[in-house]
Amino acid sequence: MKKIFKILGKILLVILALIVLFITGSFIYNRVQLKKEASIWQNPPGQYVEVDGHKMHIYTEGEGDHTILLMSGWGDTSPYANFLPLCKELSTDAKVVIIERFGYGLSDAVDGERTFDTIVENDRECLSKAGIEGPFVLCPHSIAGLEATLWAQKYPEEVEGIVGMDITVPGIDDQLEEELATNKKMMPIIKFLTNSGIMRVLSGHGDDEIGKMEVAITYRNDINDCKLDEEAHGIEACHEISSNPLPTVPTIQYISKQTAAVTPGWLEGHQALVDASSNGKLVQLDCTHYLYKFEGERIANDIKEFLKTL
Repeated sequence: MKKIFKILGKILLVILALIVLFITGSFIYNRVQLKKEASIWQNPPGQYVEVDGHKMHIYTEGEGDHTILLMSGWGDTSPYANFLPLCKELSTDAKVVIIERFGYGLSDAVDGERTFDTIVENDRECLSKAGIEGPFVLCPHSIAGLEATLWAQKYPEEVEGIVGMDITVPGIDDQLEEELATNKKMMPIIKFLTNSGIMRVLSGHGDDEIGKMEVAITYRNDINDCKLDEEAHGIEACHEISSNPLPTVPTIQYISKQTAAVTPGWLEGHQALVDASSNGKLVQLDCTHYLYKFEGERIANDIKEFLKTL
């Protein structure tokens, strides 16, 4: 029996040594790759704008009588990569701006509270310093809908229309609290897997330049407290929106049937935005939450027609 325990002990030591060796190797490999990928931040596809002492990345394409602002959902690794196909579709008829707010894409992650009022002011300052003038057609996805709605409430003269893509709306406090609690629990685990390099070793490396950029962002800048603090202020933003009249600007509100099916109040919240609008339209799409990836061509065509009515 003692001999068996001795053999098992040796096997466990070997397994432990292999685990330590794997983690150490993954960490070293990750650090080497991070150094190689530094050039991505030195040569961004768009431009950097200094806001409150930090760099914010924005990408602009196209010209026209209207300026469309594409605004990403919570946690996206690269808004630029996500929105680029839609941006190219729309840039034939308008100026299109992809804004990567702090904590996203190639923009800096910053300290301090990320309230949605702060986010609105940061993005307004970024656009102003970049020489991009409104009014804007705000096209938010998911949680960016809170920013867009507040923007239209506070500065209605700067917003000529809103095209919401399954955006977060007031009245879903329980859902937001549940998601925040889950993300708080998962964040330390994801940080460890990312910073140790384990996730990099076990996952892909990107097939093209955009894919490689997304990989680089994932392991340098993607998992940050800036995003978590932003999410923590979601309910507060919902209450602020509800305490004021909803925007009256023209709007198209796209919602995912799948999201609406599992989120009480989702359909009603979007209908309220449409009802408050001077020219509102609600469109239900049979796809997942990232509907602009599945129905991008249809959404782009709708937006082009929407611009003609403004």
